[in-house]
Amino acid sequence: MAGVTNVAFRTLCRRSGGGLYVSEMVGARGLVEGNATSTLKAAFGPHEDPRSIQLYTVEARETRAAVHLLTGGAAAAGRHPVDHIDLNFGCPAPKVTRHGGGAALPWRTDLFADIVAAAVDAAGDVPVTVKLRIGIDDSHHTYLAAGRIAADLGVAGVALHARTAQQRYGPPAAWEHIAALVDALEVPVLGNGDIWEARDALRMQAETGCAGVVIGRGCLGRPWLFGELHAAFAGEPIPSAPDLGAVVALLREHAALLTAHLGEDTGLREFRKHTGWYLQGFPVGREVRRALNQVSTRAELDHHLAGLDPRLPFDEGVRRQPRGHTTRPKHVQLPTGWLDRGHHGSTPPPTTHPVVSGG
Repeated sequence: MAGVTNVAFRTLCRRSGGGLYVSEMVGARGLVEGNATSTLKAAFGPHEDPRSIQLYTVEARETRAAVHLLTGGAAAAGRHPVDHIDLNFGCPAPKVTRHGGGAALPWRTDLFADIVAAAVDAAGDVPVTVKLRIGIDDSHHTYLAAGRIAADLGVAGVALHARTAQQRYGPPAAWEHIAALVDALEVPVLGNGDIWEARDALRMQAETGCAGVVIGRGCLGRPWLFGELHAAFAGEPIPSAPDLGAVVALLREHAALLTAHLGEDTGLREFRKHTGWYLQGFPVGREVRRALNQVSTRAELDHHLAGLDPRLPFDEGVRRQPRGHTTRPKHVQLPTGWLDRGHHGSTPPPTTHPVVSGG
C-alpha cells in the first residue's frame, strides 16, 4: 500500500475502530541514512496509538540499525518509539524483487533468518511480525519454510498474502495456503487476499482458521470498511455503505489531511488517485471524474464536488469490484543467479543484471 497508507489515510481509517493500522512500506536503509522521503513515510500523527511501521529491507545490519532507531533510538532522539514493526517480504514489485527484496527474499533462507533475527533482537519488547507471499512462483514456494523460521526466531505473528509474486494481483487468492500455514505454526497467522467486504473476512477465518485478516486493496476509497469489519467480528449488524454526501465529506477531509501533511501541491497530486476509488459505485459522470483526477487546488476540488447530488446511494453492485492493482501474472525479476543457490546464502549476489524467472 505504498503511497496510500500514510498519516492522512490512516487517520480516516482509524475512526472506524478495528485493528492495527500499519504505515506504508519504508526502506530500512533510507531511515538509517536519514533520507527525507523515508523519514516522512515513517511519520505518525500526534494521536496515533499504537504506532505500527512496515519495513522493507534486504540486509541484516541495516535492519538492526533501523529497528533500533525506531524503538530505543527514537526515544533518545526525542521521538515517540513505535509499538509494532512489520517486515515486508510480500511485495512483488519489480523494483523490489530485482534487488532480492520483498517476495523474492525468503528464497534465501539464511538471509531471511539473519534479517528476522536482527529485527527481533533489536526490537526488544516491541513485537515484530512478517508478511509473506506463497512464494516466487508455483515452482518456488517459500511460505512454509519462511513461516517456520520466523516463528522459531520469535516473531509475534505471520501474515500471508495467498498469491505468489508471479501472480501479482490477478488470479483469485488461494486461501488453502493460509490454512496450511495455520496448521504449520503455533504463532498467530493472518490472512490476506480478496477481502472486499466484511463477509469475506468472516469466510476466510472460517475456512482457514486464521487469527485475523490483513486488508489491502479492499479499503481503497473505503475507509469505512474497517467499521464493517469491526461490526462483523463483534457479531453486530454490518452498517450500510455511506451515501454520496458522506463520501464527499471524506474526500474533502482526505484532501485537507494530505495537504497538511505534504503541502498543497504534493498533497493534491497524491490525492488525485483516491478520487476514482472513492467514487466507484456512484454515477457522477466521466467529466467529473476526469476533473477531480486533475485538481491542483483545494478550491478547485470544492468547486467540482459542489455539484454532486449528496442523496445518491452507493451501488452495491460494485462492492466487490477490484480497485488499485489489477496486474495480471507476470514473470518475476530477480538478481542474477538468485534461484541457482537454492534456499541458502546470507549475502545477495550483485543485482546489476536482473533476470526473469518463472513460467
